[in-house]
Amino acid sequence: MFATSTTNTPTRSIAPDVLAQLLFNDDPYNAHRHWRDLLGSPEFTDGDVPDRAIRVDRAYTRLRRINEAVSDPLRLARDVRNLAALHEWVGIVDGSLATVAGIHYNLFLGSIADHTHVPERDLTDLLDLTRVGTFLCTELDHGNDASNLETTATYRPRTNDFILHTPHPGARKFMPNTSLAGGPKSAVVAARLISDGRDLGVFLFLAPLSDTSGHLPGVSVTALPARTGSPVDHCLTSFDQVCLPRTALLEDPQTTLLPDGTLKTCAAGKRKRFLTSIGRVTEGKICMTAAAVGVSRSALATAVSYADRRHVGGFARAGVRVPVSALRSHQDRLTHAVATGYALTFLHRAVTRAWADKTPEERTGAEVRVAVSKAWVTWRAREILAECRERCGAQGLLADKPLSSYLQDVEGTITAEGDNLAIWVKSASALIFDTDPAPISDHSRTPLEDPAALRDALAAQEARLRRRAGAALRSGPARDPLGRWNNTTPAALDLTAAHAERLAADAFLSAVNTADAEHQPTGDILRQLCRLFLLDRLAPRAGDLLAAGIWTPDTVRGLPETRERLTDELGPLLPTLTRAFGVPDSIRDSLPVVR
Repeated sequence: MFATSTTNTPTRSIAPDVLAQLLFNDDPYNAHRHWRDLLGSPEFTDGDVPDRAIRVDRAYTRLRRINEAVSDPLRLARDVRNLAALHEWVGIVDGSLATVAGIHYNLFLGSIADHTHVPERDLTDLLDLTRVGTFLCTELDHGNDASNLETTATYRPRTNDFILHTPHPGARKFMPNTSLAGGPKSAVVAARLISDGRDLGVFLFLAPLSDTSGHLPGVSVTALPARTGSPVDHCLTSFDQVCLPRTALLEDPQTTLLPDGTLKTCAAGKRKRFLTSIGRVTEGKICMTAAAVGVSRSALATAVSYADRRHVGGFARAGVRVPVSALRSHQDRLTHAVATGYALTFLHRAVTRAWADKTPEERTGAEVRVAVSKAWVTWRAREILAECRERCGAQGLLADKPLSSYLQDVEGTITAEGDNLAIWVKSASALIFDTDPAPISDHSRTPLEDPAALRDALAAQEARLRRRAGAALRSGPARDPLGRWNNTTPAALDLTAAHAERLAADAFLSAVNTADAEHQPTGDILRQLCRLFLLDRLAPRAGDLLAAGIWTPDTVRGLPETRERLTDELGPLLPTLTRAFGVPDSIRDSLPVVR
């Protein structure tokens, strides 16, 4: 799919093109190639500057360049696979651009695309980016409990309009990109719909924020202190009796506000209507996952490339210098990280595909998988990025190089679209009562040599943790819901971790089977990489597996040697394995800065 090179690399008959196809195979219209070629061009990779304000302005300039390459922005917003592909590549070159692009295309245009009940709304200036879109949901006092937000939009039947208002400082919208940077902006605003004194729940409203002269009357914006990572113009935003037309309300065919202020809806309950209104947050989780996967692959490719070019002495004959990649202490850590990097990609592909192809009956399960994978992938990405930064030494700390910003940027993905721990707690409550557990086959296979057997050991542990969490819930204090849940939390979160790892194992094994059919030698190497990933996940669980009788003492004793042998075999293949990531040369070879 992407051009790769294996010059002077022991490939053991790996087919790089097969690896690339496996990594990017969920791509029926070459979206990855399109975004990789566009975002890898000099206009996106050249001219790094330290000034934060200039970098913010540049992000919006680049956003307009992306928009020029998009034939139909609303179609992009509706296509989660294409949207995810964009996020995989844009974060590699410009974290600021990744943030504003995700907000504009997914949260802003995506919300509008999902609520098309009012056909007369003119979107021309939003589609051609004469106006940039942003999304205002989180409030200073309400983050993960956004269903309790307090901004109001009061309907006036006589004038057929709304009054958007921030009732107190704690209801100010927290961290949207609402400054004047980037030109005029409009926002999709989550607000509590009030009609005839009744609270009808949270809905979305389209509101202009600024024009070429500045912020509009009633719109107050205060810049927030600079955050860590790539700069974005985050602000506190409030509204003082701002009048919006009737068309500002984003409605879907199931919910309509009648002229007299009566709400006609098929969605029962305020919470369900709220979740419907902010449904794009699920696609946002997919996009955050994609960004973390992309920068992880880029960091791995950079660290492996640097390890071949950074030479040190003192490990061979006097006067002989060797690349740091020749040192097991250096190479082994990257090998484990690369195995995880492949797992992240395959899991992300499987979850995105399942969400895109879901039926209405499959929605709830797919939503849980999206949430679980978002947290697990972004946490693992942070570990990979920290390892890669450290393996590049002081060069990895240089502020004007992509690698230095990745680790800080991934902290944003860990919090965005739902704080990881919060969404895992919510997911855990669903997993405890899962009545369709993962199938487990024959345990008699060689436990450390067969990745399918390793996967089944992980699935068995997941089942045990589900039973343990259920027992903890039942044994909690009576008539004390919080106490019962707190009693359950440790086992429930451990269950969620095992579930995420098993999902990644299933996705990895599916890729191995595909590789076998395409090119057996490549399948063999990928199978070994999958084994290493699974052994890394199971090693901390060896005690539980032994106690449960899933592993024998001999299996546990053989685990360290098996991992070391696999790492030794796979280490020399790192250049080929990371070349398949297709990271642009200008990014991958950005270190060292002095040759």
